[in-house]
Amino acid sequence: MILILFFLWRIFDLAAAGLATRVIPYLGFFPYKEIFADYRLPHLVTGWANFDGAQYLLIVREGYNQFTQAYFPLYPLLVKAVSLVVSNQLLSGLFISNASFVVGLYFFRQYLVGTGEETSPLQAIAFLLIFPTSFFFGALYTEGLFFLLLVLVLYGLQRKKYRLVAIAGFLAALTRLIGVFLIIPIGLRMIQNQMAKTQGKNYGSRLKNINPVSCFIKSLTTNFYLLTPLLGLLAYMFYLWKTTADPLFFFHSQPVFGANRSTHLILLPQVYFRYLKIFLTAAWNFQYFVSAIEFLVFNFFLFILMIYGVKSWQRFKGKNFRLWLLTENVGLMLFSLVNLLLPTLTGTFSSVPRYALMSLTVFIYLGQIKTESVKIMVAIAFIVLHLVTLGYFIQGYFIG
Repeated sequence: MILILFFLWRIFDLAAAGLATRVIPYLGFFPYKEIFADYRLPHLVTGWANFDGAQYLLIVREGYNQFTQAYFPLYPLLVKAVSLVVSNQLLSGLFISNASFVVGLYFFRQYLVGTGEETSPLQAIAFLLIFPTSFFFGALYTEGLFFLLLVLVLYGLQRKKYRLVAIAGFLAALTRLIGVFLIIPIGLRMIQNQMAKTQGKNYGSRLKNINPVSCFIKSLTTNFYLLTPLLGLLAYMFYLWKTTADPLFFFHSQPVFGANRSTHLILLPQVYFRYLKIFLTAAWNFQYFVSAIEFLVFNFFLFILMIYGVKSWQRFKGKNFRLWLLTENVGLMLFSLVNLLLPTLTGTFSSVPRYALMSLTVFIYLGQIKTESVKIMVAIAFIVLHLVTLGYFIQGYFIG
């Protein structure tokens, strides 16, 4: 069934992209788009490498230049490796993205089956596939690869396959910065396991007498290898220190790529104020539409995460807060929240519609919706926005 859904999603997106080339004028206002000519592929293929995709191709071809260290290294390294077999680097990147995503969908379904929640796995996956920016999973971007690594960490924690967790966690942190925050669900699971060892299977009733910090420290003596997301980030920082003398260059180079990002931390109320000013003063053009999508997606995800957290706590009413905090689903919820909030610290909601794809708790919640009318309304809104955002992205307009 996963393969059927994947191929239906691919066919739908390819058809929508083909239609967009006929009805939306091409803009293509982004650096290095001229390198697409070297791959001798039709626009319907090269369009999936717009914007960041072109940057990744440049890294594959020439290595890091003055500022492209903002892009983490694993994805371009894999593209370069696969291109030794598939001579076309652009096709190699698209293959990695799509192959990673379909495998990730399989393990996501396996994970959902084992969560114990009242979530329809196929419904959650369907909402993920029709989400307005899900087309990035099949583009020459890190979304497909990171999704696979994220899901493998969750699946490994659930099934106690800790070597898988260690490997996927390390690679995730070499793919995107947010990968290092997988230490949240991993760390909570380490504490939970140590508490279970300390107090036995029925440790919940005696949890008040347990210090979670000491349990975490004790767990490091046997499970230290689960801290690999930290090691992955440190490995890249060491490389940057040796090559640029700035271990945080991936962050300090962000303003070069536009999107109004700041290297100074900006609090969320300030971001809201900026967007309120945009809505009241900016011209009604394409950029206004993108800002509205960014604002709506952020608040939609934040609202659902809040609802999910409240409902999750209500199931533990009268029980210890620590016990609730250490449940598997709360670890993913906290990661989803950090994934959503982290980009806003640069002072903008730019690219949030793409980054939000990794806040998987939201799609798990959507998979729990029982009311048919609500499901239909959400699905229609997702599909309409999916068609619009995909069409403009293929034609070289910045979406995320």
